Amino acid sequence: MSNINKVKYPVIRDVVTSTYLDVLGAVLILSICIYKNFHGTIFFEGSIKFGIPFSELMSYVKQGAYPLGILSTVGAVFSMLATRFVSKQKNSGNAIGIVTTVNSGANDFLFGNGSAIITYPITFLVHAFAFRNWATGEKIKPRDKYYYIIIAVGMLVAFSLVYIGAYLFQGRTDSSFLFFVGLTFGLSLGATICNAFKYEETWYSWMIYNIVNLTKNIMQVNIANVVKYVFYLFNAAFALVDWKYNGDR
Repeated sequence: MSNINKVKYPVIRDVVTSTYLDVLGAVLILSICIYKNFHGTIFFEGSIKFGIPFSELMSYVKQGAYPLGILSTVGAVFSMLATRFVSKQKNSGNAIGIVTTVNSGANDFLFGNGSAIITYPITFLVHAFAFRNWATGEKIKPRDKYYYIIIAVGMLVAFSLVYIGAYLFQGRTDSSFLFFVGLTFGLSLGATICNAFKYEETWYSWMIYNIVNLTKNIMQVNIANVVKYVFYLFNAAFALVDWKYNGDR
C-alpha cells in the first residue's frame, strides 16, 4: 500500500512533500533578494556599502571586499530549503541548517548584531544535535512538560545572550533592535530545540516567529519581505497539520 493511503490527510502530506513548493520557495527568495538589490551589498574597509552594481562586485572582491549580499542571498535560499526538508521530515534539512548557520552568523555579525558571536554557535550545536538525534530514529511526539521548559529556557537564554553579546562585542545597542533580535532568536532557538526532539508543536513556534516578522514588515511596508514570510507561514501551518495528524513518514 502506498504511503498516501496510510495518512489521515493525504492532500496536506502532498503539499508538504511537494518538490514544486521547494522550487517556488527558492525562486521567491532569490527574486526578492535581486529585486531589493541585496546582492549589491558588500563589507569593505570596515563598513557596509549598499547598492554596488553587479558589474563592479568582482572588482571590489579582488580588493578584499566581503560579498555580504551574495552570501546572504545564497544563505537565505538554503535556509529556506533546510526548513522545507525538515518539514518533510528529511534529516538533510538539519544538515543544511548546520552549514547555513555558519554563513548566517558571519553575515549577521557584519550587519551589526554583535551577539551573533555567541548566539550562532549555540544554534550550530542545536542543529548538530538535531541531526544526530533524528539519525537515531527520533519519532514525532506531542508536547509534554519538557516542551514548555524548552520554550521558556530558550527565550530566557536568547535575551540574556543578545544583550550581553551586544555590549561585549560592540554591536548595535538600541533597545528596539535588541528586543526584536532577542524575541526572534528566542522563538527560533526554542523551535530549533523542539525540532531536535520532533515535537509536533514545533511548528507553532515557527508560526509565531513568522507572524512577528510578517507584522514588522507590514508596518514597514516592505512588500517583498511580506511575501517571503507569508510563504514561511504557509509552510509552517501545513507542516503543523501534517506532523500532528499524518505522523511520521
